[in-house]
Amino acid sequence: MKEIDYSNYFWQNELVRLRSGREEDWDVLYVNLFDSKARRLLQYEIEMPPDIDKTKPKPDAAPDGRLWFAIETLDGRFVGGCNINSIDEKNGTFSIGMQIDRDNRGKGYGTAAMRLVLKYAFHERRLNKFYAHILEGNVPSGTMLKKLGCVEEGRRTEMVYTDGRYQDIILFGLTRKQFDERNRQV
Repeated sequence: MKEIDYSNYFWQNELVRLRSGREEDWDVLYVNLFDSKARRLLQYEIEMPPDIDKTKPKPDAAPDGRLWFAIETLDGRFVGGCNINSIDEKNGTFSIGMQIDRDNRGKGYGTAAMRLVLKYAFHERRLNKFYAHILEGNVPSGTMLKKLGCVEEGRRTEMVYTDGRYQDIILFGLTRKQFDERNRQV
């Protein structure tokens, strides 16, 4: 196969490339199901022990109409996954879910991937408002959302019961206009 020239590729920036999932990605995704601290921040609960047969994804299957992307470094190393979900075409709203592999967190991969996904949602899908909510204490996700230009829009007090207590959910939002003002270079 001829070598691919990624220099004008929409799904790539200075740090990551997004692609469709591959069967070999599943091993990393499965191992990350055992990172209970990260899963609690993502799912707001402790999940039941993973069942290797039930968690293996079906080829090209994305649940609930989600648009799923694998995140890889520019040298082709898989580092996590993200999805656009809760798409409301009528009102132009959407959310994004993401998990970066434990060994690859804090390196900017999540922020770089989010920029690509937001650019796609705003400029190709004509969506207007990204919204997110995080569990209180999820400092890495809050920091990433603020770097992207998201605005803290509120708090739902004692909304989730996990880790033996009721915890707040912090709400964030970002409009296309705010994204464009903050991310002119993407």
